[in-house]
Amino acid sequence: MLFQVVLSFLALSQLIAGSAFTFILGAQERSCYYIFTEKPDTQISYYFAVQSGGSFDVDYAIKNPSGEVVISDDKQRQGDFIFTAKDVGEYEFCFSNGMSTFAEKVVDFEIKFENEADGKDFKASMPEQPNTKPIAHVESMQSTVEKIDQKLDGLSRTLHYYKTRNSRNQQTVKSTETRIYYFSIFEVLLMVGMAFLQITIVQFFFKGSRRQLV
Repeated sequence: MLFQVVLSFLALSQLIAGSAFTFILGAQERSCYYIFTEKPDTQISYYFAVQSGGSFDVDYAIKNPSGEVVISDDKQRQGDFIFTAKDVGEYEFCFSNGMSTFAEKVVDFEIKFENEADGKDFKASMPEQPNTKPIAHVESMQSTVEKIDQKLDGLSRTLHYYKTRNSRNQQTVKSTETRIYYFSIFEVLLMVGMAFLQITIVQFFFKGSRRQLV
């Protein structure tokens, strides 16, 4: 029983490590995350999207182990790209919400390594061929598997995109409902105030006419 629990925990930790995660970036806050590359020229896939809060934008910057800025931009709603980590060491991914005075942001964030070493660790490899030249159908199978992997990756990114759009649309609808609610209250108060003002003016005219008759 204990062994099954340990296996379940390890499987869960592997799932979390390989999945995107969501965090809250408070107003005037800066949040950084770090990855360590063990080999030069490592391909790193990087994705983020602001799900809610303010104008749905954040500032971000990526620094290499020497502290030099590799990529940076301001007031971006989302980013999806791949860059080459040429140096071995720790890379810093930072998000900043300095433009907001009170609005916090909810951000989806994902980093993936895209190099051959990691692929061999986590993907099944084809069996060794008896001849030096691979068989044609094995090459065809490898090509098909790579195409399927690319399609699945594209599908995952598309799902991220629609998830982001859905979240932003929900936030827009909620914001519109709130504005309509407060505008309705303001309209009712304005109508009550106008009615009270009209009654006061009419009473003033009637009092003035009575004094003139007397």
